[in-house]
Amino acid sequence: QVQLVESGGGLVQAGGSLTLSCAASGLPFSTYGMDWFRQAPGKERMFVAVVSWNGGSTFYANSVKGRFTISRDNAKNTVYLQMNSLKPDDTAVYYCAAPTTPYSIRQTTYGMNYWGKGTLVTVSS
Repeated sequence: QVQLVESGGGLVQAGGSLTLSCAASGLPFSTYGMDWFRQAPGKERMFVAVVSWNGGSTFYANSVKGRFTISRDNAKNTVYLQMNSLKPDDTAVYYCAAPTTPYSIRQTTYGMNYWGKGTLVTVSS
């Protein structure tokens, strides 16, 4: 079965940095684009970043552009989200996700077929 397991969440002060990891198993990882989404308290789940199957293309939500970097290591079946210059508004549960089909790039919750359980990031002011 497909499993996506996030790690690396925690408490950090505004302006600090944090790196999230997502370990994937049960799917041909190197053929899937991979996404990060986040959901703040009382709000809907929103797209954060996506990286193509081979790491050749990346796209970011405007709210994190220039501060976050998504990357992947296909040899380790792992996708990362490096978060810099964190703000209190970045506080959310962060989810790793994979789309319905391989060799595709999706940026909506509707387009995702597999989800991790999430890891909480709390940014204090």
